[in-house]
Amino acid sequence: MTITAEWERSMPDTLQQRINQHQLLKELRLKLLHLHKLLLEIERAAYEQECGKVSKGELLQLLLSHEQFDWLRRLSETIVQIDELLDADEPADPETIATFRSNVRTLLTPDELGNTFAMKYDAAFQRNPDVVLAHADIVTLLASDVQS
Repeated sequence: MTITAEWERSMPDTLQQRINQHQLLKELRLKLLHLHKLLLEIERAAYEQECGKVSKGELLQLLLSHEQFDWLRRLSETIVQIDELLDADEPADPETIATFRSNVRTLLTPDELGNTFAMKYDAAFQRNPDVVLAHADIVTLLASDVQS
């Protein structure tokens, strides 16, 4: 087989891998945003129980600076990382995507004895079926056999 024929044969696979990788990241971003919203609403309700109602603007300030909302920043940072991968001039290599997927799986491991995020995530996971469903959607997507 000539070099040109080999290149043409491998071209669609590489293009399809990039399309699959991009689609995976877009879907993962949407699912993580949904999970983030659920967790933010849970934390907001807990905060409002102690301190009274907050507006959307106040909630944003709390999310950015209040220690009670600090644990959610790890999830926010993960979503920002996806945005950076999607906006990059060059697509990420398969190893980077595999590592990123693994890091998301690790982050979203509820653990009552783990780090702050894992413990608070575990508590939300135990109390809210919507969090369980959102978690299951993400885990299923991460486990899918998408060529990255």
